[in-house]
Amino acid sequence: MVAGGFLIQTVLGLFMFHAFGFYVERLEEEFKWSKTTFSLAFAMTRIESGVLGPIQGWAIDRFGPRIMIRLGIASTGLGFVLFSFVDSVTTFFLTYFLIAIGASMAGFVTLVVAVVNWFERKRSLALGLMSAGFSVGGLLVFLVVLAMDEFGWRATSLVAGVVIFVVGQVVATFIHHRPEDRGETIDGEPMPVAPARPASGGGPVVIPANEDFTTGEALRSPTFWFISIGHGAAVLIIGAFMVHLVLHLENLGYSAFISSLIVLMMTAFQLVGQIGGGYLGDRLNKRVMLAGCMVGHVVALLLVTYAVGFWMIALFAVINGIVWGTRGPMQQALRADYFGRRDFGKIMGFSSLIVMFGMMSGPIIAGAMADAFGDYERGFTVLAVIAGLGTIFFAMAGPPSRPTGPMWYRRWRIVRRLTLQERLA
Repeated sequence: MVAGGFLIQTVLGLFMFHAFGFYVERLEEEFKWSKTTFSLAFAMTRIESGVLGPIQGWAIDRFGPRIMIRLGIASTGLGFVLFSFVDSVTTFFLTYFLIAIGASMAGFVTLVVAVVNWFERKRSLALGLMSAGFSVGGLLVFLVVLAMDEFGWRATSLVAGVVIFVVGQVVATFIHHRPEDRGETIDGEPMPVAPARPASGGGPVVIPANEDFTTGEALRSPTFWFISIGHGAAVLIIGAFMVHLVLHLENLGYSAFISSLIVLMMTAFQLVGQIGGGYLGDRLNKRVMLAGCMVGHVVALLLVTYAVGFWMIALFAVINGIVWGTRGPMQQALRADYFGRRDFGKIMGFSSLIVMFGMMSGPIIAGAMADAFGDYERGFTVLAVIAGLGTIFFAMAGPPSRPTGPMWYRRWRIVRRLTLQERLA
């Protein structure tokens, strides 16, 4: 399960997420499109991911992750093949949308739900190891850059589409929904003996009810919103880097090859954060560690924004890589610890609606201000200030209490339906 997720994360990270900035560089050189154009394309895909998030979460919980991965991989593979024929802004937007919607269906959210359903005691470590594939893809991104230099970005995109489709369809075979569906148990532990007691009147044995939150209960918990807003503040920075980091480094005088080495260094330390953070997340306070990661994101962003020497850029790569790698799987483990497995897909889907605003706003703010002022200094500074607020929200995200609501809420069914409590339960 973890190995399968690792491989899918590797191919998607290699050919899409980490390589996007290098595609942007080639497209800007060939078509002379503005930075805002690429920012809007990236934001469009984040809107799609956020709006479809609740539907995707429901589909994962209902049909399982395997079918979502198969459909998503098919969409992404086809998108890359068609991307190799891009000749206008319109075809660029359409093909990138096809790639992105497939990556959303087959990628992180779907894989996280699968892993959460199979692990509990070592959940953070399992998520960290699965997510490490994303970093390994980043470590290999220099191969994509070399392929672009040797064969061109069009041929590279065509090959990427074929590789993604073949690897993804094979790996999907080994992804399963829940251990109970296969007669296995969570964490692979022996089947627990549930504390049972006879029902009144000598009837059948009564098993204690499941304590997992329903989707409606999670949405009514302040903790859900604190985690989601903190997550959105973090990806504000990540989204901006995915689109603009290579261009910013070139503005500072560094070549595409040096920029790829910086991305390589950041990704190497992201791998350290994913594995090390996964190990520590099962032992330390996740909420405190997430707040610390947000401080690290802000410091790293300010370092690369006002860099006056290579040492500042290198320090940025180290800090941002570690905290990015630590934060990603840990915030998903915290959600699962707080709200349980039953509706986890739907809960993550609704959370993506909030996270979407951070992921799409970061690139737009950075790109628009770079077009207006000629550099990224002002835009990145604004993002650092906004992202700093994420520290506060993660710090406030304590264990949730199961909401019951006031008497009028519990008595009148129409009110419960309007607030999604029964509709999403």
